[in-house]
Amino acid sequence: MPRILSAILLIFILVSCSPSPAKSLLLVSTTSTRDSGLLDALLPIFEEQTGYTVQLVATGSGQALEMGREGNADVILLHSPAAEEKFMQEGFGIDRRLVMHNDFVLVGPPHDPAALRTAPTLDSAFEKIFSSAVTFVSRGDDSGTHIKELQVWQNAGLDPAGQPWYIETGQGQGFTLSIASEKEGYALTDRGTFLAYKPNVNLDILYEGDPFLLNIYHVLTVNPEKFSKVNLEGAKAFADFITSPQGQQIIRDFGVEQYGEPLFFPDTGEQE
Repeated sequence: MPRILSAILLIFILVSCSPSPAKSLLLVSTTSTRDSGLLDALLPIFEEQTGYTVQLVATGSGQALEMGREGNADVILLHSPAAEEKFMQEGFGIDRRLVMHNDFVLVGPPHDPAALRTAPTLDSAFEKIFSSAVTFVSRGDDSGTHIKELQVWQNAGLDPAGQPWYIETGQGQGFTLSIASEKEGYALTDRGTFLAYKPNVNLDILYEGDPFLLNIYHVLTVNPEKFSKVNLEGAKAFADFITSPQGQQIIRDFGVEQYGEPLFFPDTGEQE
């Protein structure tokens, strides 16, 4: 009898100590959060604390939202507010939370052939690029950065499409910065990715600080009523984590030691 009890107890202990089945979460995010290295700081801690294994797809904001509309995402982290609001209004998302912000900056070769350093306004900086016909490298991928760039051109009353000096990469921010450096051209980028890539590119920040260049990130949970395969529990766990005091502290500290300044600024997880 004692042997039977011992065997039962051993089985109980083994079952209790066995790792739970892997829980998978599909996160679709902008390339800036990947290329800056921020997700490398956030995801391992999230996975360790929750037991989820995160499958990351990094793409432009437009494509990220399209994946959400197709049910190919559980949770989305991006920076395209107007497109996000439309996504929510269409019923594809059920939760949208403010996460963090940084800003967009205009970068280019240190010798600054279009003299952007002397530009008094954002519009005038883009006018200088247009009139001087110096290479400008655009992401051209319907990302949050690309949409912001097109808005700036529009505000300046200019259309660079089809100009021989206007290059569209169709790629993420890091790749676009590399091409701009290679071509000695200008580009619009989020500050976080630029600081992460600065040691590897010959580019300087030549225009910054305009309020229009504020870059705001939200986390969106895909609506499980639209797609039954959506992992609502996991999506909520990620949104809770990235907007929690711990997640916000990681965002606040990220980049300070390596780059001397934060790459992103936490926004306390207020909900919109």
